[in-house]
Amino acid sequence: MQDYDFILKFELPDSNIDPDTYIDALYESGCDDAMIGIGKKGYIALDFTREAPSASVAIRSAIEDVKKAIPQAILFEVSPDLVGVTDLAKLLGCSRQNILQLMSKGNSRCPHPVYEGAQSIWHLLEVLTWLSQERGYSVDESLKETAIVTRKLNLARQTEIIDCDIPEDVKTLVA
Repeated sequence: MQDYDFILKFELPDSNIDPDTYIDALYESGCDDAMIGIGKKGYIALDFTREAPSASVAIRSAIEDVKKAIPQAILFEVSPDLVGVTDLAKLLGCSRQNILQLMSKGNSRCPHPVYEGAQSIWHLLEVLTWLSQERGYSVDESLKETAIVTRKLNLARQTEIIDCDIPEDVKTLVA
């Protein structure tokens, strides 16, 4: 068994209900391994450290536990997936300066950011893969496994929002 760290963010079924009313139900449904955040009205975030045989099992069981407590809650984000420099530094246990140096060396094999600007954002999985394969870094396998699952879940959520019947001419543009 391995510990997996991840965050689940849900939209609550009724934004007028005080999120504190769900805390006991979440604990009783099995979310006693999560810190619960209720800062934004109508939303709830759960920061899990869950022991399981795989990241997929950990995340799936956590989602099921939340759904037992709040059946109409809508999962809208799973992390870590999209990360900035500060997130990467924290996840990898190094300084922001180290990450900036790695990512800005002009290396053409460095992963392309999803968003490039004052605060660039990358997919964690791409950065971890690049660091281990191209730079020889030792990457925590549970973190990489979690990044795979979170990216798949977020992608599934996004494809649910748009029309999944993508025309062939559009597919060839991104191939």
